Amino acid sequence: MRPTPADPAAWNAYLAEGNAKQARKRVAADVLLRDPVGRILAVNPTYKDGWDLPGGMVEANEPPHSAAVRELREELGLDVALRGLLVVDWVAPHGPWDDQISFIFDAGVTSVGGRLEPHDDELSEAAFLPASEVRGLVRDRLRRRLDAALLALDDGRTRYLHDGAPLW
Repeated sequence: MRPTPADPAAWNAYLAEGNAKQARKRVAADVLLRDPVGRILAVNPTYKDGWDLPGGMVEANEPPHSAAVRELREELGLDVALRGLLVVDWVAPHGPWDDQISFIFDAGVTSVGGRLEPHDDELSEAAFLPASEVRGLVRDRLRRRLDAALLALDDGRTRYLHDGAPLW
């Protein structure tokens, strides 16, 4: 017989068992941060090939938007205020990795310009670059996500992607 909320201990044990069987998703949260002339902040990670947008992996029980803010503070010493959500991308399993949900948030425009000094060993460099240059430095999947983020920034409509491709 299935427990009911009338027996809180049994009910919580039942719910915990169901929770343990449900899928866990990896979640990444990046930002699109621009300088006053429209260049995009890009970072060069030390742990993988290609450049990236600033941000990173969400920790357990951490909201994605909080992770994006935390990652910029930890890696670059920047405090940003997010202005909205630009992209959600479901990334299919690849290599040794399960699927993932990736977010890109709009971090607006900052007066910090030029090159930034990374604050930890996860990044070798960070710079504000023209969008065309960033597109040439990032991997294909991120390039498609960046393009969608720029479109969302232009028309104010959040994009939902399936492995980098728009569904609608």
